Amino acid sequence: MKTLIAVRSQRLKHIKQLNNAKTTAIFLSPALLFFLVFIIYPVITSLVYSFFNIQIVGTTVKYSFVAFNNFIGVFKDSVFWKSATNTLIWGFTSPFLEIPIALLLALYLKKGTKLTKGLRVLWFTPVLLPQVVVGIIWAWIYNSDWGLLNKILSMMHLESFTTAWLGNPKTALLSLILVTTWTWIGFNMIILLASVSSIPGELLEAAKIDGAKGYQVLFKIIIPLIRPVLINLMILCFIGKMKVFDLIWVTTQGGPMWATETVATYTVKRAFYWATFDKGYPSAIATIWFVMILTISVVTTLTLQKKDAKQ
Repeated sequence: MKTLIAVRSQRLKHIKQLNNAKTTAIFLSPALLFFLVFIIYPVITSLVYSFFNIQIVGTTVKYSFVAFNNFIGVFKDSVFWKSATNTLIWGFTSPFLEIPIALLLALYLKKGTKLTKGLRVLWFTPVLLPQVVVGIIWAWIYNSDWGLLNKILSMMHLESFTTAWLGNPKTALLSLILVTTWTWIGFNMIILLASVSSIPGELLEAAKIDGAKGYQVLFKIIIPLIRPVLINLMILCFIGKMKVFDLIWVTTQGGPMWATETVATYTVKRAFYWATFDKGYPSAIATIWFVMILTISVVTTLTLQKKDAKQ
């Protein structure tokens, strides 16, 4: 009798597990389908196309297998290396601008003042704006003739610093990096505010009682405790800047003189705007860049995890 009860119990448990698995599969299937159709399929297709010379003439598509010729052409392409350099500068610079500023803003909000709620909304608002709108706003601000920035500099009698911010190859890239910094500070601020708020208040009070100064509390207690969050935000920031496209397309379209060209904008130009009618070459660019981003992200993550394990 006991054996029969045990068998029935196991069967019921097994049936329950199957039902849970089916329910999980049903809820995950839309997201999985989206992932397969819009991410996995394009990546695989791009990889395959990169080995072909694809000519589109009218409604006819001609495929010619060229092996690694597209990849060799990309590595010899000076414009690709210029766009890759700009993108890497953007990717490695932005985290060290966005995260520290966001942390300082989060610490200020943590203190709690009468302006806290208003400032939280104000600083987070740029995140909610479409990048197209952000690009238009800052194109007006940076305008060399009637832009707000040059007007302010002129009012401060700093006319020597006025310039065509997006038309000068020396300032265009930095100007757009500052725009993305302004845009995403609010997002990082909210995440860091939640992390800082989770630190026990008794720990901070004890440090102050022991005579620790503000910067000592910051570097010896707060930053070490929220280090995993900081690392993840920096990695997300880096990956996001590796794909920057819309802001550039609205403002400079990669100019002047390739000064703000990124791999994303260059790939789109080669695929849809240049009269080459070849889809294999831009596919090779996209494949190379995908592998580079994946490699950098994995190596960085593993390195930082090893450091955390040693500590």
